[in-house]
Amino acid sequence: MKTLIVALGGNALIKFGEEGTTEEQFRNLRVPISQIAELAKKYNIIITHGNGPQVGNLLLQQEATEFVSKRPLQILVAETQGQIGFMIESTLDEELMKIGLDEEKLFLTILTYVKVDSEDPAFKYPTKPIGPAYPVRTRSGQVKTAKGWRQVVPSPKPKKIYQWREIKKLMELGSWIVIACGGGGIPVIKEEKRLYGVEAVIDKDLASSKLAEQVGADILLIATDVEKVALNYGKPDQEDLENLSVSDAKKYLKEGQFPDGSMGPKIQAVINFMEAGGEKAIITSIEKIKEALEGKAGTQIILDN
Repeated sequence: MKTLIVALGGNALIKFGEEGTTEEQFRNLRVPISQIAELAKKYNIIITHGNGPQVGNLLLQQEATEFVSKRPLQILVAETQGQIGFMIESTLDEELMKIGLDEEKLFLTILTYVKVDSEDPAFKYPTKPIGPAYPVRTRSGQVKTAKGWRQVVPSPKPKKIYQWREIKKLMELGSWIVIACGGGGIPVIKEEKRLYGVEAVIDKDLASSKLAEQVGADILLIATDVEKVALNYGKPDQEDLENLSVSDAKKYLKEGQFPDGSMGPKIQAVINFMEAGGEKAIITSIEKIKEALEGKAGTQIILDN
């Protein structure tokens, strides 16, 4: 069986305009997880996921009171790995039972930490949006995005997924669905043979691509809030793309068609994956995961002839 990585965007749990209640998040998860459960008949699967809304909410919660100690961002990332991992696991368990695969398929959330470079320029120039979007600027450190004003934090590039061997071994066993690289992974640097967490959030798509490279995954599918990659997004001459070659992806990325904080990292992730020997990469919506794998939806990333 081929190994498929499905990278779920933040909207898999909290859609734009929602409060992000537990009930909303569980309800939203059923859309991608029901498809992933079906796909488990055909693929070995690794699920990765974002955590922007959740980690942003944790930051707001601890800023709302002086009666609890403040936890650094890397600890909050670890917390969301457990939080979202539980929600995915419990939803996956129910969906596997519905189709009679609960005895055949095992699943596990792996606390994942990721090596980053302490000299990465991202620490000087934060670009990663987290937390809710506001119609107006409410605090320093916010930038205007397509969805509104959001806080941004450093987002260094992932250099290595430390748990890749364990994940690869589970894929080789064939019966496991692994949840990993939650929120892009816990960012760490290595100094004198010790690992130290750093205040940052790694982009989950770039981390997913790095994990795919390390475990030798065949397919990388990035699920987001649009069905297809588009040129001139949001403009009258918007053009949705069914196919996108690696060379064109590089060209459009350089031209600024895919900005940081939105489609840019996704495009870079699929470029990295395909150039590292990946068989297939797809970008599509949460609702179209299964259709996109059948070639009926999404943007298919293709190698140049």
